[in-house]
Amino acid sequence: MGGILTGAPRPAGPGAVARVEERTRAAALRYLAALNRHDADAVAACVAENFVNEHVSSMGRDVVGREAYRERLDGFLADFADLKYVMDDLVIRDVRAVLAYTMSFRLVPAGHAPVRVRGVFRLWVDADGLIARRIDYWDGSEVQRQLAAAASSSASSAGSGTSAV
Repeated sequence: MGGILTGAPRPAGPGAVARVEERTRAAALRYLAALNRHDADAVAACVAENFVNEHVSSMGRDVVGREAYRERLDGFLADFADLKYVMDDLVIRDVRAVLAYTMSFRLVPAGHAPVRVRGVFRLWVDADGLIARRIDYWDGSEVQRQLAAAASSSASSAGSGTSAV
C-alpha cells in the first residue's frame, strides 16, 4: 500500500514500519499534551505548515494552514476554560492515528457552563513527525443539549433565589 500523504511506498527494511508508527504515536501524544497544557504555540508547533483541520460537527470550524490554525487557538483556549482531553483509546497504523477522547471544559461564552463530550481525532502524520491532517468527530447536538440544560438549571436557580455552591 502506498504512503497516505505522499504516494510513496510503505517503508521497507527491518523495523521501518515500527519506526514510522512510533513517530505517529509520538506526534499524536505530543499534540494531545499541548492541548491539555493550553499552550497555543506548542499546539501549533505540532502541525505541519499546510495542516488541514476538518470538523465533522456543524458546530466546528474547518481551517487550512498552521498560521490560520494558530490564529484561532488563543480564542479557542480562552473560550474553553479548564479544557481537558482524556485519551480513551489510540490506534496506530503507519502514518495514521485514531485517537478516541473524552473532552471536558467550561464554555466561557455560555456562563462557564460545563460540557463533557466524547469524540475521535483521525490524524495523519508527515515524515517530519508533524500532524498534516486532522478530522475531528464529536456530537454537536450533545454539546448543545448540555449547554441548554446548564442554562435551564441556571434560570431555575436564579428564579428560586438559590444558587449552587
